[in-house]
Amino acid sequence: MNIEEEIQTKKRLPDYKRALINVIYTGNWITDEMNSVLKPFDISTQQFNVLRILKGREGKTTNLSTIHERMIAKNSNTTRLVDKLVTKDLVDKRICVTNKRKVEIQITKKGLAFLENVNQAVENREKKITASLNIESLEQLSELLTLLRQE
Repeated sequence: MNIEEEIQTKKRLPDYKRALINVIYTGNWITDEMNSVLKPFDISTQQFNVLRILKGREGKTTNLSTIHERMIAKNSNTTRLVDKLVTKDLVDKRICVTNKRKVEIQITKKGLAFLENVNQAVENREKKITASLNIESLEQLSELLTLLRQE
């Protein structure tokens, strides 16, 4: 189904608008797909992103600023996300010994185990979403999206 059918408009949109609406529509569709995968785990896409960032630190602590810089959704409230993960014992947050204004954040063993389980479900959905595209198409799509973000 083309984008005009998806948004239920009768006229063909100008190419620039058609492409942008298609990107936004598809981005929201992918977000909905990821939310449906993560819902049984009682975790949001942003919390999942924080856990993946912390896992990438390979056992080293990090701070809120570094997490925020690496977030996919830049409008996320990183402090609130980390606090929710602390409540679930998936992340450890403590005041730095040498600088009381600095907070050190690290994924816990429980968080790593949890992430391993969630990652499998996410990866399965990602493969399902992209199954209709071959390697060349996936590479071209990535290149086009990167090109779109360049000003």
